Amino acid sequence: MSKAQFYSRKPGNILLCELCPNNCRIESGDSGICQVRKNNAGILSLPYYGMCTAIALDPIEKKPLYHFYPGKNILSVGFLGCSFKCPFCQNFAISQSVSTHARPVSPQNLVDMALKEQSFAIAYTYSEPIVHLEYVLDTASIARAKGLKNVLVSNGYVNPKPAEELLSAMDAANIDLKSFNPDFYKEEIKGKLAPVKKFIEMAAGRIHLEVTTLIIPGKNDSVREMEEIAQFLASLDKNMPFHLSCYYPTYKYDIAATPVYSVKKLADVARKYLTYVYIGNAGGESTDTLCISCGSVLVGRRGYTVSLDGIQGKNCRKCGAVAPVAGLD
Repeated sequence: MSKAQFYSRKPGNILLCELCPNNCRIESGDSGICQVRKNNAGILSLPYYGMCTAIALDPIEKKPLYHFYPGKNILSVGFLGCSFKCPFCQNFAISQSVSTHARPVSPQNLVDMALKEQSFAIAYTYSEPIVHLEYVLDTASIARAKGLKNVLVSNGYVNPKPAEELLSAMDAANIDLKSFNPDFYKEEIKGKLAPVKKFIEMAAGRIHLEVTTLIIPGKNDSVREMEEIAQFLASLDKNMPFHLSCYYPTYKYDIAATPVYSVKKLADVARKYLTYVYIGNAGGESTDTLCISCGSVLVGRRGYTVSLDGIQGKNCRKCGAVAPVAGLD
């Protein structure tokens, strides 16, 4: 078993995992809440290091990242386990279990796959990559040395010290901000809101950052809460792309699917504070990126088909304003 970082020893052969704010006290032979960090005779070990549940070449827009290398494909890798217990998780088969089939892939092999597929980057995604921080950091170092970018798709639930190491290795991230209500985090997903806000604050301005909120009827779909989320993000960067995604019943939730009109209403609320607000999981709704100077389409999107016809070099083809998109070289 590989050895974990970020833990301390306590009396009685108990280990305190200090990776995420769960701060699990793990007795010998047991694992933390995430199920993938284990007390192995007084050493915090990683029995699932490099065990990958899925590896696929995805459009970058699927992460979703709309302002980072639009139209490019990215090698994406998923793992086992999670620091949250979301009852609406779409990937619960891998996030809430360690018995799902997984195969070992070394960091070097994963980078080799990305190079073979001509991917510009590696995305650590699908389930929660932070609980596999050591593998992510090992892979990201090799990837960066080979000229590849590193992308994090995460719940952002991590303590400040490991967060510093993680952000130093990443180039972009999409973070799930599941609610702006601490009670929602505590009661629904068994976590805390404050550390997620802190990580978003740490990432803003340091790497390319986009944020996603899944809108669940009766849970986090009030106008007041959307205003609070949008104001918080705008206080960091009013041009930060914000994705509002429609919920569909899955796992332990049988709440009816989010009506598209409800998400559109909340998107209008968010647009009072943020420049770029997108609606996802909503069928034919427009997800184009518009020029804030002249309103013309910079990046056209139809599903995962992307057009950059509105951009010339790094500027709006029509008015010459700088396009708010990374990766146009």
